[in-house]
Amino acid sequence: MTNFKTLDDIDVTERRVLVRADLNVPMSDGLVTDNSRLSSLVPTLKELVDRKARICVLSHLGRPGGKVVPSLSLKPVSDALGECLGRPISFASDCMGGIARSIVSELGEGEIAVLENLRFYSEEEDNDIDFARSLAEHGDFYVNDAFSVSHRAHASTAAIANLLPSVAGRLMELELDSLTNAFMNPERPLIAIIGGSKISTKIDLLVSLSQKVDSLIVGGGMANTFLNAKGVSVGKSLCEYDMAATARKIMETARNSECNLVLPIDAVISKKFEKGGLVQTVDIDEIPQDKMVLDVGPKSLLVMGEIIKGGKTVIWNGPIGAFEIKPFDHGTSVLSKLTADLSIKGDFCSIAGGGDTVAALNQSGVTDFFSYVSFAGGAFLEWLEGKKLPGVEALTR
Repeated sequence: MTNFKTLDDIDVTERRVLVRADLNVPMSDGLVTDNSRLSSLVPTLKELVDRKARICVLSHLGRPGGKVVPSLSLKPVSDALGECLGRPISFASDCMGGIARSIVSELGEGEIAVLENLRFYSEEEDNDIDFARSLAEHGDFYVNDAFSVSHRAHASTAAIANLLPSVAGRLMELELDSLTNAFMNPERPLIAIIGGSKISTKIDLLVSLSQKVDSLIVGGGMANTFLNAKGVSVGKSLCEYDMAATARKIMETARNSECNLVLPIDAVISKKFEKGGLVQTVDIDEIPQDKMVLDVGPKSLLVMGEIIKGGKTVIWNGPIGAFEIKPFDHGTSVLSKLTADLSIKGDFCSIAGGGDTVAALNQSGVTDFFSYVSFAGGAFLEWLEGKKLPGVEALTR
């Protein structure tokens, strides 16, 4: 996807630039507990600083429901962002009105201000044009650097892009280029690894991938639903029995598209999902009624590993086991380390995205070795599903 403008297309010297960022970071006791998202914004903000722009950052935090919730103020996030940048950042206790105008008007060349949580106003999620106009008053240009929220048609991602000259920030540009290269024009064989708990949350994704990839590796709880649809007893495992027909339809779509849909052939099982419980490995058709599948077994890992080794591009969303508790993280760890190793050696592209996916890769210590890891959850999935993202579409007009 190349039909969008970037920072290269605008002269921001001494101009006011509105940057839609994703500052929706994890918090505990009023402090940021993970600044990964903040660090990813540094390239765009630093470039704007160096180019002597006056920078106003817009974002949301949490779900305040259109009212002021003090615990969801962006003030501590603004402070943490300043630490990442190594420079002071001003903060406006409102995102519109006199308070915001005053803070923005005082910005000098290369200075940054963060405005208060956009979702303190219900008009933000309503994509209200008047609210967007109020935000647009603070800038001469609009830069969207928040791919992770661009699947939402909100005032700060969609409506505002029609009111100001609009471009993609460096993070947005990297995300779009990486996803386009990996999915729209991939080196083949193209392999998708999809995990997580439920088919019902990823129906469109599975249908789309089964028609586009060469191999679709399915793990996690959703694999149990596919196995059940094939007549395999999965014991007490997480399983959406009412989705059997959907699972069979997806398998049929894969066959018709000559996509190799890969399910576990053995499993690591236990009576309870807890640390220190009795664990055993069984073939997939030997799961006792009183036990549950919590990870893929060694035979499955051999098969899946060989498929990955034979690929050129891997797209990953969702862990393939209950990675939160050892030893059920083993399958995800083995395959993610293999994928990372292939990426390091070159001639191999690996793209991963989604909250649980990033957490699992972080736990395995391989995040930095993937070709690209997206912090986006819903936006990442909708892109893979082939859906148009309002925030991205607004940049292409």
